[in-house]
Amino acid sequence: MNKKQKNLEKLRNADVYPVLSPGFTKGKDLISVMEELAECKPHIVQLRMKNESEKEIYAMACEFRRICERNGILLIVNDRPDIALEAGADGVHLGQDDRPFEAVAKFADKLIIGVSTHSLEEALEAQEKEVDYINIGPIYETATKSLPMKSLGVGKILEIKPHLKIPFSVMGGIKMRHISELVAAGAEMIAMVTEITEAEDIKGRFREIRRNIQDKNS
Repeated sequence: MNKKQKNLEKLRNADVYPVLSPGFTKGKDLISVMEELAECKPHIVQLRMKNESEKEIYAMACEFRRICERNGILLIVNDRPDIALEAGADGVHLGQDDRPFEAVAKFADKLIIGVSTHSLEEALEAQEKEVDYINIGPIYETATKSLPMKSLGVGKILEIKPHLKIPFSVMGGIKMRHISELVAAGAEMIAMVTEITEAEDIKGRFREIRRNIQDKNS
């Protein structure tokens, strides 16, 4: 089993998927947030930096890589497969307006490649292209990302999941109170931003979310 296969196995076991982004930490340093989370041993985290320079994104990705490597955590870099490769990350997450999966796969086939989808059609297209996982969202209204579409609602998970043979995450405005209905709809990997990164007690909040997912899945 090669490294990517091992990483995909870890991805399939993921429950909470923290997404760390500047401006959504209530003033906390992003690296200190990552260090706190690392103590909880998430299976996977994503670094999402939309407005920073290439130099800043690369430097942060390298710092995250060191923390993740020490703690056995998969590191996904948003949007930038080149930086993901250069920093030694495990994967990249692409939006619908980013470089096409086919182009990225040509030079980054050793990376886990995830793709954001907003409909059954997009999900099926991504699966047909053999992406490693998809994200379905935004499930609820979100203030962390500007999107042209309205929130999809939990019903979209029920519509898409029966057609999927690959792992998927759900994202968008997700709070603790939503865990029960998300798990009931079939979500297993739940991506969250502010509910974790803006919590007063980041470690406590992460562990509470993980317990809730595991309890609802048991």
